[in-house]
Amino acid sequence: MRILAIIGILAGAVLAVFIMSSLRPEPPKKERVDLDPLVEVILLEDMSTSFKIQSQGTVRPRTETVLSAEVAGTIVSISPKFVAGGVFQPGEVLMRIDPTNYEVEVEQAEALVSQRTIEFDGATKLRSQGYRAESELASATAALAAAKAEKVRAARNLERTSIRLPYEGLVRAKETDLGQFVSTGTRLGVVFSTDYAEVRLPLSDLDLAYVDLPDAAAVTATGDANGPAVILSAVQRGKPVNWPAIIVRSEGVVDEKSRVTYVVARIADPYQLHGDGVPLPIGTFVSATITGTMAENIIQLPRGVVRGTNELLFLDKDDTLRIRNVSIVRADSEYVYIDGGADVGDRVVVTVLESAINGLKVRLAEAE
Repeated sequence: MRILAIIGILAGAVLAVFIMSSLRPEPPKKERVDLDPLVEVILLEDMSTSFKIQSQGTVRPRTETVLSAEVAGTIVSISPKFVAGGVFQPGEVLMRIDPTNYEVEVEQAEALVSQRTIEFDGATKLRSQGYRAESELASATAALAAAKAEKVRAARNLERTSIRLPYEGLVRAKETDLGQFVSTGTRLGVVFSTDYAEVRLPLSDLDLAYVDLPDAAAVTATGDANGPAVILSAVQRGKPVNWPAIIVRSEGVVDEKSRVTYVVARIADPYQLHGDGVPLPIGTFVSATITGTMAENIIQLPRGVVRGTNELLFLDKDDTLRIRNVSIVRADSEYVYIDGGADVGDRVVVTVLESAINGLKVRLAEAE
């Protein structure tokens, strides 16, 4: 009887629970929420553009001269312009070596020429009268020629006591001073020309595909030729400054270590000695923007839409994703440029999707 009572109590409890559940109202039904990702797209268009090639380098003088003494002697005068940073004119005397000994040599050479001339005239006259042999006349002729050569050498040595240069320039370093005795070959200082400066700019093989370098034949004939325009930029006194330049030649070899080719950009009047612009000192590190060749039928896209190295997310007509590889011909800090793998009118997803797979159904933001 006890067991039957327990079973009856359990059965009653189950029945009570069932009746209470059946009497509870059904919960309200919620509408199904569409969980397809929401994306934004852009429509591809082709364009023509001139690529900007970026490079960098250090400004160097086109012409630099290490001054050395060609004759021995004591430095007796130095121009006040012959100091580091001093600017000098073509033919200006920067330094003078004591010329006394060389002036004496010139006078001796002139006297010897006079003597040899008299001897030659006498030998010529006697030879015409039959009193001298042909060999004696030849000896007098040779002696006169040697005397004249010695006069030229002495005069040239006297000129070498005055240190001057054939160009307008600036002194980089002064390495001797007043009263110092110098021998032949002694280093006196370093100067460079201020008419032009140059910058060696490294370019990769891909960069060279979009740079119209000067013709090699023209460079061979003239030493340089006009090539693409370049804008050099640097920060001076806390402000960005630009200078115009031009590519004048390629060095014509590939660097074995870096695998780049160097081209040379030239800047006219870098110190603005004949202008009113901002000087560009030698040794300045500059960034260079080279005007490249024109590219036709190129598609430009923001750099951020590219997945990996060359993947884009395309949207089909039924708003499903398709992942395709494209051919990127060039990229910069803002854009990539495509010449294959995409067509004008294609829709490209610009929204970042964490899990993008082929065939994924998406919704367009503009349709919401």
